[in-house]
Amino acid sequence: MNYEETIIAPATGMQSAAIAVLRISGEKAFEITEKCFQPKNKKRKISEKSHALIFGDIIDNNGNWIDEVLVSVFKNPNSYTGEDTVEISCHGSSFIIQQIIDLYLKNGARMANAGEFTLRAFKNGKLDLAQAEAVADLIASDTQAAHDLAMNQMRGGVSTKLKELRKQLIHFAAMLELELDFTEEDVEFADREEFLLLVKNLQTHIQALIDSFQYGNAIKDGIPIAILGKPNAGKSSLLNSILNEDKAIVSDIEGTTRDSIEDVVIANGIKFRLIDTAGIRETEDTIEALGVERAIANAKKSKLVLFLYDTENTHPEEIIKLLQPIKNLGIHLFLIENKIDVRNGFNPEFFNSDEISSLKENFASVKNLGISAKNSAQVSDLMTEIASLVKDWKNTSDTIITHARHKEALEKTLASLQATQQALEMNIPGDLMAQDVREAIRHLGSITGDIEVDRDILGTIFSEFCIGK
Repeated sequence: MNYEETIIAPATGMQSAAIAVLRISGEKAFEITEKCFQPKNKKRKISEKSHALIFGDIIDNNGNWIDEVLVSVFKNPNSYTGEDTVEISCHGSSFIIQQIIDLYLKNGARMANAGEFTLRAFKNGKLDLAQAEAVADLIASDTQAAHDLAMNQMRGGVSTKLKELRKQLIHFAAMLELELDFTEEDVEFADREEFLLLVKNLQTHIQALIDSFQYGNAIKDGIPIAILGKPNAGKSSLLNSILNEDKAIVSDIEGTTRDSIEDVVIANGIKFRLIDTAGIRETEDTIEALGVERAIANAKKSKLVLFLYDTENTHPEEIIKLLQPIKNLGIHLFLIENKIDVRNGFNPEFFNSDEISSLKENFASVKNLGISAKNSAQVSDLMTEIASLVKDWKNTSDTIITHARHKEALEKTLASLQATQQALEMNIPGDLMAQDVREAIRHLGSITGDIEVDRDILGTIFSEFCIGK
């Protein structure tokens, strides 16, 4: 990829709309635009002033009029990419968009690759790697919670925290390196007790960031919820009530749902991925058995499980047995008595205290409540309860990570810090300890791009962007 070339791409896509925006960035952005654009005010020059709006016409190389447009001018380094940048607001005809792109290509520009504008912003120091990833997250956000997380990260919330921790480690490393320069004089610049406290404190902060991934990633991608239960427990009715549509088949015949049905709902600003599964029971029906197997597999991949039951056709021991395949996986469990409208209300004593205690040992959390899946108010209260639980996952820190790449780097940082702590406690020489400290610094720097990042990693990150960003 040649970063000296001038690039162009539609920032608003190729679909027809009232208006469209095309973005041009690079060394020759102004020069090429001067060839393609004629201001209404003949005295205006594209390059004379940054952050200017110029009204005029796009004219092709043969003098043919293409469109009447508004051009926005951003001179380097005060642009998104840090390069000379032009944004053209034109009429949103896909034909017009393509005509303008073709004209720029003929005059020396090339089509931008996915995410190349943001990649150039990263290369030019306009934002770091974590902030660049947040740009993609912001574009993809479809809930208030996801938007807020992406905006915080894009504004440097994560980066500021990581750079602060890395700065402390660099100071520690500098003291160790200074000691190595004076080995023969047996001079100790680094107070071991002070550094031990520092390393322990850093581990606490790093662990908190790692723990925040459960919440951050779930908010970004949507929280998977599996709806489990015996056949005809009302699982499909619950899904339909949550979605407010007849997504699943509702029938009095047991085993109607033989495969998983998935859909997305946004409740209390949080996205949930709901999975209605086949009823769980022992069966000799090959197709139904496959549905049961998939139900268990989906539950194992979920953060939350809603287990619906009817007190008239089951008992606690049976439910506990059915839950055996998904225990000890960190799943949050909701035990939901359904059909309370025809069962004289919710029976909180259906499970005794020992049974609830046993379940709490095998699940991240356990809640027992009653609803009628056909009662929209009760279903709404259930979703509020679930959203409240999810918000409790958020740690006390405002810094939350949302990317698996960040989590992996933090885990490697933590391992290096644990090795450093062990070295300090065993009074191991500084030259051996320095290697672990350098590794911790390197892993932290890989998140923000403060160290040289592998080209393949950059390619993976920016390939996930849309063209034009």
